[in-house]
Amino acid sequence: MILDLTDDTVLHELWTVQRLAYAVEAELIGFDGIPPLHESLEELRSSGETFLGLYDEEGLVGAVSYQLDGSTVDICRLVVHPRAHRRGIASKLLDSLPAGPQIVSTGTKNEPALRLYRKRGFVETGEFEVAPGVTITSLSRP
Repeated sequence: MILDLTDDTVLHELWTVQRLAYAVEAELIGFDGIPPLHESLEELRSSGETFLGLYDEEGLVGAVSYQLDGSTVDICRLVVHPRAHRRGIASKLLDSLPAGPQIVSTGTKNEPALRLYRKRGFVETGEFEVAPGVTITSLSRP
């Protein structure tokens, strides 16, 4: 379902899940400078991304955001609440994206994310350094 970030309750739920999810990634990659980890509610609301979310009995459990670049789906964020890891939430969110070629990036040391993307047909297209000793891996799939 599309998340309406003009709704303050939805915005706060997303912001909370995002912070929890990126805190896990920060631990995995040894770097807490991940921009969405420090984003304000208003910065999140004005991101310009389309957000899709999944709920369970306890609330928002995960979200994916994207922007379209022509026919290419640029996956900006994929976050899953830590209480829901290993329940297929990320795969369901990826399945909800529009059809077309997809690109994404994640921390090179974020093995769980890299495994997920590789399993879903993404191939690595490059790496770039964002801070001393911290690299991001870019991936794509047709």
